[in-house]
Amino acid sequence: MELLKSNEFERKNFGAIHTAKEIAQQPKLWKETLELLLLNRENIIQFFKEVEKKHNQFRIILTGAGTSAFVGETIHPHLKKIINNKKITVESIPTTNIVSNPNNFLDADFPTIMISFARSGNSPESLAAIHLGEQIIKDFYGIILTCNENGLLARKKKDDEKHLVIYMPKEANDQGFAMTSSFTTMLLSVMLLFHIDSIHNLEENLDDIITAGELIIRDSEKTLTELANSSFSKIVYLGSGIFEGLARESSLKFLELTGGKIPITFDTSLGFRHGPKSILDKDTIVVVFLSCHPYTRQYDLDILKEIYHENDRGKVVAISSIMDVEAENHCDLFFNANLENIKDDILLAFPYILYAQTFAMYKSINLGFSPDNPSPSGVVNRVVKGVTIHPLDNELQEGEDVQ
Repeated sequence: MELLKSNEFERKNFGAIHTAKEIAQQPKLWKETLELLLLNRENIIQFFKEVEKKHNQFRIILTGAGTSAFVGETIHPHLKKIINNKKITVESIPTTNIVSNPNNFLDADFPTIMISFARSGNSPESLAAIHLGEQIIKDFYGIILTCNENGLLARKKKDDEKHLVIYMPKEANDQGFAMTSSFTTMLLSVMLLFHIDSIHNLEENLDDIITAGELIIRDSEKTLTELANSSFSKIVYLGSGIFEGLARESSLKFLELTGGKIPITFDTSLGFRHGPKSILDKDTIVVVFLSCHPYTRQYDLDILKEIYHENDRGKVVAISSIMDVEAENHCDLFFNANLENIKDDILLAFPYILYAQTFAMYKSINLGFSPDNPSPSGVVNRVVKGVTIHPLDNELQEGEDVQ
């Protein structure tokens, strides 16, 4: 059974028509995403120029809910590194935090660009966060990265001169329950957004990532299926820097697709020792995302080796961008994405997440779930339901759309 390479009929037998397709199509969509950002290049440059011309300082908030929030969390350390000036501050704040505590997170006197990540563009918190920004902040701007051109966010803001709406490839609007293509295309879009002046310099690296993604889908599926079919009762994802956000997204993917049946946690490579390591036992799988930065990688290797030498542990899995004998000798399963020329961890997020998505899909099947709909009772939904948006100073009415 290799559903990433199979046909729709075989996928249907396992309830994975959409999920398998949407994992497998990502390398193709990464190329399409680059092309879409190139088409929007002049509009993006002009948008930022207008904001910079009007304001000596401004703030960028990366926002979304669930996986969309983790796009911002994953890219945030990279943006903090490349935006190295006092004029622009960058923060990652989920819409769920903004909506419940707007006065803690929105500053009326600080010009702000809110970058919203949205698969559907119909989540209540996504709409409300923008509305609150417009209510509270005197100079408020928005960039919407969405997979659904017919969603409320896109329709309401596409003609607003203070907003820039950028669409992902149509196929990135995942129809499966769990966000896969939508996560990586929005992550790639925001990365390219902040490299827009030098976007052509990234094309060779992106070609390498696309090739690596194709090879992972071709060569790693069987091993990941075997891992998913093995016996374990808990799982941990660890990573440093941008891989903390990726570890969180990997954890959510596994939790969603397995109906919450297997406890899961995430942490940084250094942070794991400070209490969370208590989860470790013979039934716990630990997956470590290895940084390509030599300094940071030392800490990833330290925790990998420490866990490997524990007496009471389960399988240890290492995911690397290069061949590494030391890492391979201190894990039970070693994946090499073969990206020796990549020198920035944000670029590795794209191939690395394919391992986590595929693993989660196969464990879902192993447990008897349908990956396309792992919550048939409706406890959780593809687009969140049951959210009441409460009025702020009697201005924001329950269920009101962005104006």
